[in-house]
Amino acid sequence: MRRYISVFLAVLIAVSAFAPAVAGQSDDGGESTVDCEFPLEMTDATGETITLEEAPESVVALQASDAQTMFEIGAEARLVGMPDNPATSGLDIGDRTAVTDTYQLVHERVIDLDPDLVLAANSTDEEHVEQLREAGLTVYHFDAAESLDDVRENVRTTGKLTGECAGAEETVDWMDEQLEIVERTLEETDRPLAYYEMGDGYTAGSGTFIDEVLTTAGVENLAAEVGIQSYGQTNPETVVDENPDWIIYPDDRDEPPIHESVQATTAYQNDNVLAVNANYMSQPAPNLVYAVVDIVETVHPEAYAEASAELDAASEDANESDDEDQSNESPIPGFGVSAALVTLLAATAVVARRR
Repeated sequence: MRRYISVFLAVLIAVSAFAPAVAGQSDDGGESTVDCEFPLEMTDATGETITLEEAPESVVALQASDAQTMFEIGAEARLVGMPDNPATSGLDIGDRTAVTDTYQLVHERVIDLDPDLVLAANSTDEEHVEQLREAGLTVYHFDAAESLDDVRENVRTTGKLTGECAGAEETVDWMDEQLEIVERTLEETDRPLAYYEMGDGYTAGSGTFIDEVLTTAGVENLAAEVGIQSYGQTNPETVVDENPDWIIYPDDRDEPPIHESVQATTAYQNDNVLAVNANYMSQPAPNLVYAVVDIVETVHPEAYAEASAELDAASEDANESDDEDQSNESPIPGFGVSAALVTLLAATAVVARRR
């Protein structure tokens, strides 16, 4: 995704004179189906239509899921501001501006950056969005992610908005491949009942991407079974009556948030209590795939053992494919390999490129 090219002045002159851009072509020279197109018009969750004349050079992510997606699709070089809190602990903030004090958005920091684009996950308060728009910023407010398909769509939307369509499509392909392997190994597996406890009795019911994460990982979601829609609270007595086989909770807390009465369940008595990475489980972004795998590994160890070899092989194939694509690319954009070598030799320059 990221290219670093160092050449002598003579090569720069030669390239600028003769090299046409080839970005957006497929391996056989045809047009790629995942190219981004600008100018771009898109309508967001608030009904606002934003226009981008060209790919933004500077982007601010207001939520952790926005930042995670930017990193995963290879657009992090454009990211100039992002949250700095436990929800982004797995991301390298580097010299980027922290646009939050812990979880509180600081509008002035976003405005001072004057980014070309601001990404706002659906969890962002619309008042924050409007305040930034009133300051003259272009803000895209995403639709709520209620399913894994919605997460995929948000990834693709982020790619379109930031000029990283190919990276977004590669990320979605990776998600699909990993999840397909897991689902296939679970086809003949019994699905135990699981209770997902977010704290204070809150849980994720039907119509949430977390519900799909749970069912994709091979468990039945207690909240959906008792009729909870979206996110809501469960009565501890209901949990005890349903008697789940597993209790799953996000690991962003010191102790499992389990009500004392829930300790009477089969799950608690058998120590079937699983903490999953909160930043994977709770963010509608690509890394939720890892939450699925973590649950399968613990709840369905035999199925996981079967799937793990395929998952590893798929990852190795992806890496080999990346290496092959990299070796087939021209050293200088717009030149074939032979032409590039002639130009380099004539100018006695060295082109270094890293992806």
